[in-house]
Amino acid sequence: MAEDKSAEVKEQIEEVAAGAAVEEALENTETYAKSGKKSKKHIEEVKAEEERQARKAEAKAAEATADKHKGAAPITRPKIERRGKKYQAAAKLVENKLYNLKDALDLAVKTNPTKFAATVEAHIRLNVDPRQADQNIRATVVLPNGNGKTVRVAVFAPLDETKKALTAGADIAEDEEFLKRLEKGEIDFDVLISTPAYMPKLGKFARLLGPKGLMPNPKAGTVTTDVEKAVKEAKAGKVEYRVDKQAIIHIGLGKTDFDQAKLLENAETFFESLKSHRPASIKGNFVKSVYITTSMGPSIAVENIYN
Repeated sequence: MAEDKSAEVKEQIEEVAAGAAVEEALENTETYAKSGKKSKKHIEEVKAEEERQARKAEAKAAEATADKHKGAAPITRPKIERRGKKYQAAAKLVENKLYNLKDALDLAVKTNPTKFAATVEAHIRLNVDPRQADQNIRATVVLPNGNGKTVRVAVFAPLDETKKALTAGADIAEDEEFLKRLEKGEIDFDVLISTPAYMPKLGKFARLLGPKGLMPNPKAGTVTTDVEKAVKEAKAGKVEYRVDKQAIIHIGLGKTDFDQAKLLENAETFFESLKSHRPASIKGNFVKSVYITTSMGPSIAVENIYN
């Protein structure tokens, strides 16, 4: 009898102990939501981020307290001192002021540091946004005295038009034979003129001609039915100018061995052309700044008289 009671008591004790163990296990087990901030995945990500930030703070503290030897700061010379002797001598002739157009052209010729006849260039920053279609300026101008470059003109047109082009001074004037040149990758011309009917045939060569700026374009006057006139203009000094992504136009006005009067006439002709292409949507000044320079010479600031 006593043995039965002791066994019963022992059983009850074991049951109580088992229940306590289950309750303790439940208390130590975290409950997670299926999603959201209380989900297991989010909690683990938060803990990982806290550990990463702690390691980052420790690394910064260690870097701040570390005794590192640092050398002397490098000495950067002014840009003018890194130029050649001839350029530095030419730059001393340019004063820190705005020149009128005639004086700027005269000074550009004097400050040419090269032995050859360099190109006299004009760089004009405009108050336009090239991303806007009406402000993406692209035009042509015939410089009355040429730009000093020998222009090789190619014409891709029907046979009757090629004869006229050769008479007008074209260097290359062919029909289907011209396509064979392009297939071989032969580009021995500076300007390509085509008739509208022949433009589809040039389509497959767009990747060859486009990056070089040789693809005929109606805005540039190189897609035309009057091939003879286009050839004469190209040979006479017709140049194309367009605004770049930084809203700047770059153009060559002639060579340093040009007569000063001819350089001035070319420059005035170009600026009149540019002025005529002012977009109607522009408010305020159209031209921000004008600089004249040679291919390798110093820049000369010009009075802004074209607004």
